[in-house]
Amino acid sequence: EKGGRVVTETTAMKIQTILVATDFSDTANAGLDWAIELARPLEARIEIIHALLVPSRATDFVPSPPDFTEALQEAASGRLNEITDRVKEMGIEVTAELKLGVPSQVILDSATDKGADLIVIGTRGLSGLRHLLLGSTAERVVQHADCPVLTVHPGDTDKHRAMNTILVPTDFSHDAETAYFAAISLLGPEPSAKIVLLHVYHLPYEYTAYGTIPTSLDYFKDVEGAAEDRLASLAEELRQQGFNVDTLAREGFPPEVILSEAETAGADLIAMGTHGRTGLAHLVLGSTAERVVQRAHCPVLTVRGESTE
Repeated sequence: EKGGRVVTETTAMKIQTILVATDFSDTANAGLDWAIELARPLEARIEIIHALLVPSRATDFVPSPPDFTEALQEAASGRLNEITDRVKEMGIEVTAELKLGVPSQVILDSATDKGADLIVIGTRGLSGLRHLLLGSTAERVVQHADCPVLTVHPGDTDKHRAMNTILVPTDFSHDAETAYFAAISLLGPEPSAKIVLLHVYHLPYEYTAYGTIPTSLDYFKDVEGAAEDRLASLAEELRQQGFNVDTLAREGFPPEVILSEAETAGADLIAMGTHGRTGLAHLVLGSTAERVVQRAHCPVLTVRGESTE
């Protein structure tokens, strides 16, 4: 029931299968470390996928040798076996698969086929035709995945840890709501983390034929007050479930404010929807999520829902 929703095991979905995309880069390894850290308390299994994009020719004028694809597959399979053995030694159920194709499509198809509840992917990877888990691949996965996506950055290497502080930007849309329930799902059976609910409203100067007219201060206060009321209502729902919740209402350009508040709060994770409400005052939209994914100093959990607002 919207508005009086209680956080239950159904609402906070069960994470049973985590799909980890890897190109064997340091960032992908960091993503695997985060997946392992999440899988343990959730008793989830890990499915590792490597997408191999085989070039039709080595260069424009020298054809690839006939056994080139076979050699690549053999080398990739060897690396996958090494990774799988390491995860198994930690007592986590794991399988790995190598598939040929465009990485973003392979990852999305695999997530569907395996019924993944979460995808973990690096925002940067190895360069070259064979290793394309780069920004564009991560962005496509974030935009089109039917399940939550955890993006890990190069700077997140060796920083996997318990999530003590989760920043959840919200514009009160369905996607934003889904994002904070997804974040709750990752906290495991005994959540001890602090959730910071952040609403960013952006009220720019209005330009008219008569010159620049600033938005009235009373209007700023009205918007801020309404946002604080809605945040307080959301926070109370979560507190009743035993969560430690702070709320923030801030004016400014959404991506900049989200990134700034994440640093100020020392966030270990940002969880947000990829779509939201339309209009100047509700701008947690796709472009904002993409900017945050690209520039955040901690992993970002994104959720693409079916926004109709």
